[in-house]
Amino acid sequence: MNIHFIAIGGAAMHNLAMAVAAKDGYHVTGSDDEIFDPAKSHLEAAGLLPKEMGWHPERITKDLDAVILGMHARQDNPELLRAKQLGLKIYSFPEYLYEQTKDKVRIVVGGSHGKTTTTAMILYVLNKLGIEADYMVGAQIEGFERMVRLSDTAKYAVFEGDEYLTSPLDPRSKFHLYHPHIAILTGIAWDHINVFPTFPEYVDTFRRFVDLIEPKGHLIYYQGDENLRNIASEARADITCHPYDALQTERHLGVFGKHNLQNMHAAMLACEQIGVTPQQFMDAIHSFSGASNRLELICKQADRVAYKDFAHSPSKLRATINAVREEYPQLRLVAVMELHTFSSLMENFLPQYNGCMAEADIAYVYFNPKVVEHKRLKPITREQVAAAFATPNIRVFTDSQELQEALSSLDYAGTALLMMSSGTFDGIHINDFATRLLTK
Repeated sequence: MNIHFIAIGGAAMHNLAMAVAAKDGYHVTGSDDEIFDPAKSHLEAAGLLPKEMGWHPERITKDLDAVILGMHARQDNPELLRAKQLGLKIYSFPEYLYEQTKDKVRIVVGGSHGKTTTTAMILYVLNKLGIEADYMVGAQIEGFERMVRLSDTAKYAVFEGDEYLTSPLDPRSKFHLYHPHIAILTGIAWDHINVFPTFPEYVDTFRRFVDLIEPKGHLIYYQGDENLRNIASEARADITCHPYDALQTERHLGVFGKHNLQNMHAAMLACEQIGVTPQQFMDAIHSFSGASNRLELICKQADRVAYKDFAHSPSKLRATINAVREEYPQLRLVAVMELHTFSSLMENFLPQYNGCMAEADIAYVYFNPKVVEHKRLKPITREQVAAAFATPNIRVFTDSQELQEALSSLDYAGTALLMMSSGTFDGIHINDFATRLLTK
């Protein structure tokens, strides 16, 4: 099978490309106009890095069995146009995942927050128990070489289910294409305002996800979310619904925070549906220390600690800050976050952040006006951002160097430092920077 990836350099796309290339009888090629690390290094090590950047329609030939289209590509991409002209089979990323796993039992984790961690917990337990599974997860997990695995032997497939658009050609939510046998919904908090301009529209995409559960399937949902309770009450009669809340346990665990105990309970219920007992689950999960960039420990000393997290949406931000506050009540909490995503930089979305950093003793928010301009959004000001967060502990920065100087001026004795972003604060190596702050 000859498979070509258009926009191979994406976080998910390059992992899928490596997973496909690892299968017997598959030959993978790809293209992109720019590829950055870690994707670049990963592709180079796998022998899949394009020899030159750019789009090369002459490489799209009738010999290709399929083309996989990444979100980074535009509708007028020359390679895509050539593939259409030749009548080649074109898949989006989620379409191809489904194609490769349509005969397997699929577990799909959706929700506005906690998807990656819950998916990671399921995979960690299955791996500990020697249960083979294909998967797609949005972070690196201990014991797993890649973020995507596809095989001809696994009975199960575990996917992190994203509600964002499928591809430039397909406006459906990605997780609508997976048709789970076992579905998890962790919670609904408005996000992706550029795709779902109203909250009811956003809720509807989760309702549709439940409608697409396979016959006699299972829905595992967080019972503390009113919208999820409503969706569960409307589910088809053949779907078995399992509400959950924070797991109650006296065992020592490698993760902390109420939201992680909720994620863990959801993961346990999912594993139970494929024959894993609660006892087996708990014996395996106690050593789970989290997925990369999800409340990940950077540095710890006697009187200070630093964590980083992918949190950027209001609900994720609030949950992560509250978790650190609960775990380290005796320490001063310095929380730093970057407004980086499309939604977070939109003027009419900013009020969603109201009070979400209130538990921090010192709260710094950073955004780059050039990123706002690049995304062709209406300009926002420091004053607007501060007013939106609506807490007296907020200080807003638009210059990365200024932010670094402010953080460097603090005394970190008796402090918990929490760095949160889906980006890098414009060039900060978060691990190195936070370690220097705590050890100066």
